[in-house]
Amino acid sequence: MEKLFKLKENGTSVRIELMAGLTTFMTMAYIIALNPNILTGFGANGPEIWNAVFMATCLASGIGTICMAFLANKPFVMAPGMGLNSFFAVVVANIVSITGMSFLQSFRAALCIIVVEGIVFIILSVLNVREKIVQSIPLGIRLAISPAIGLMLINIGLGSNVGLYDANGNCWYILRDFFGSLTAGYAQQQMGDVYTKMVITVITVFIGIIAMVVMAKKNVKGNVLFGMIISSIFYWICQATVMGENPFASLQGASFVPPFGDLASQTLFKFDFAGFIQIGWFTAITLVITFCIIDMFDTIGTLVGTASRANMLDEEGNMPNMKQALLSDAVGTVAGAVTGTSTVTTFVESASGVEAGGRTGLTALISGILFLACMFIAPIVGVIPAAATSAALVYVGALMLMGLKNCKFDSVDQVIPVALMLIAMPISGSIGHAIGIAMISYTLIKLFSGKGKDVSILTYAISILFIIKFFLVV
Repeated sequence: MEKLFKLKENGTSVRIELMAGLTTFMTMAYIIALNPNILTGFGANGPEIWNAVFMATCLASGIGTICMAFLANKPFVMAPGMGLNSFFAVVVANIVSITGMSFLQSFRAALCIIVVEGIVFIILSVLNVREKIVQSIPLGIRLAISPAIGLMLINIGLGSNVGLYDANGNCWYILRDFFGSLTAGYAQQQMGDVYTKMVITVITVFIGIIAMVVMAKKNVKGNVLFGMIISSIFYWICQATVMGENPFASLQGASFVPPFGDLASQTLFKFDFAGFIQIGWFTAITLVITFCIIDMFDTIGTLVGTASRANMLDEEGNMPNMKQALLSDAVGTVAGAVTGTSTVTTFVESASGVEAGGRTGLTALISGILFLACMFIAPIVGVIPAAATSAALVYVGALMLMGLKNCKFDSVDQVIPVALMLIAMPISGSIGHAIGIAMISYTLIKLFSGKGKDVSILTYAISILFIIKFFLVV
């Protein structure tokens, strides 16, 4: 282990890396079921394709993450990206509408976008083009990416990740619907039967956060993981005693046999290029470029932001082995396309493992193995309450805000781009789009204030590319 991952050099140990890998996995295990739900309309298009995408999610996440472990020796974990998977689902629906093909045919056609994107990224990574793009992001913006991701994690933890739905399918949020209500009575009136579960969820989240903070103050290693366990136990007890539910009901009669047959018959190497071209060459090329832009800057932002939190950046804001990390991400995307899922990207939840002390590829290796194991133990992972995951995301997100102390706010041309990115990232839910807004504003401010020569040609090119993506691509 020492020779492979250089643990002593990075100030860590096998025990710490094991805890960090498990922590990262637990905070992002929700993607295992959520990704196939999003891509297949919650199984509305048949259990076979849901099973195939479930398998693809486990395989692609495991393959990409293990590549990150050995190629880059970084504690970053990959899985099909949130946001990108929703966009992919919209593309599949549009292909169905435009061509009249079945959902499965359209799904296979859309996978062509992902495999082309992955191949392009492998080429760009080998040629160091993606690394140069990272370096073209102004240092002030790069330093603020980590705090911006922190705000997004807090927003996810107190919003879309709590999994509260009523009988009519309405989704309820902690910040908007609980703390946003004028009174507790009004909230109860609006939510109905979900209100009790909301209260338990809120208490669970804050128990987890407080437990993590207290253990951190007492220098307890693995405080994030232990905090999740404590909050999970509280939630399970409330489920059984207050809500009258069996917390482990999903384990009864659950199958632990992976659906390899559905993977092979539905999505494995099932590319339909002829069907993809039916949407038109211009639309096809536009879709590939759009996916490339979003994924590229989502990945860059996550790597830079998380590395910043782990003190892995040099004085110029660059991360060692960035090329290998980006190459691993590209390999993960190709693996996703081959097996049958949308773009695989580096997850912001990797920050939870970093906070638990993960500093090397051993953290990623543990998480990658657990993703592969989920093909066999998925029902067990499913009992982890979303509220426990939310606690970890809020805690880690708050810690990432500490990176703001590294940002220089002594000039308006630095403050405005950073401020826009800080607010855009949690609201849009896209790291790439937020970076794009910051890049455009930075470039325009420099240009019209007579300092256009301070901006590199590549920065101009990226800003123009984002302007085209935001305003001209239809």
